[in-house]
Amino acid sequence: MSLRTPRASVTVDAGASARTIAQRWVDAGVDTNPRLLYEWFRWSGRARAIRAGTYEVSGPVTPRRLLALMLAGEVVLERVRFIEGWTFRQLRAELARAPHLKPDSRDLSDADLMAAIGAPGQHPEGRFFPDTYAYGRGVSDFVVLRRAHAALHEHLAAAWAERAAETPLRSADEALVLASIIEKETGIEADRPLIGGVFANRLRKGMLLQTDPTVIYGLGEAFDGNLRKRDLLRDTPYNTYTRAGLPPTPIALPGLASLRAAVRPQATKALYFVARGDGSSVFSETLAEHNAAVNRYQKGGR
Repeated sequence: MSLRTPRASVTVDAGASARTIAQRWVDAGVDTNPRLLYEWFRWSGRARAIRAGTYEVSGPVTPRRLLALMLAGEVVLERVRFIEGWTFRQLRAELARAPHLKPDSRDLSDADLMAAIGAPGQHPEGRFFPDTYAYGRGVSDFVVLRRAHAALHEHLAAAWAERAAETPLRSADEALVLASIIEKETGIEADRPLIGGVFANRLRKGMLLQTDPTVIYGLGEAFDGNLRKRDLLRDTPYNTYTRAGLPPTPIALPGLASLRAAVRPQATKALYFVARGDGSSVFSETLAEHNAAVNRYQKGGR
């Protein structure tokens, strides 16, 4: 027997009775008597195995199909996407906009949020993997956060296990920091291994990294979109023009390509690179070559 119905959506709460579930389907638009639907659920002997979640049907549907849908847990899924290069502040803003996601973390500080997902004392920046996450309607945002956090550390552990023998990086955490810098330095995937090579060379030689994205991150909300000479001279823990080595934490969400570029960079003698203006970079082995590239691509040949 098929039941006439328009598109109908029903949320089944954990522990809801078969009678309540039947009534909700009828209230949502399934054209039948709720008692008959309830009796079908009860007669099946499996009503107690119905899973909580939000379900959706459209067009003719049988009681058997409704029950099978709920027994299989074929819930309606929503999605939220975290983008490579985002900061944790941007991630939290996107999480707050995600539809039908319970905002349990909304009023927590960053530190309290990290404690709530099982990572107390860990700085949140860069600790969540950029990807698209599906979730059932009404679940806690902690579910998404824990998945993204676990995914990042799985990918990081895998990358670190395949690190080059000659890497100057001392830990997986250092690899994560460097990967976040590489992520912010370019949107061209092919350039990332070379940029990783430049930074690896600089770290081996004890040279300053001198990377603008870390300076910008250290400026925080004071950055107005225009990086000035005085900003490069302003000392913060993230200013790689004034401080040697890597900054204290990641500065963004790194993707897989950046993680791999950090641990297995392309062999190169280059110590410098500059953006061409089209997203790609020019790499140089000497300061003279680099200054010429800067003059050509950043100063218009002046």
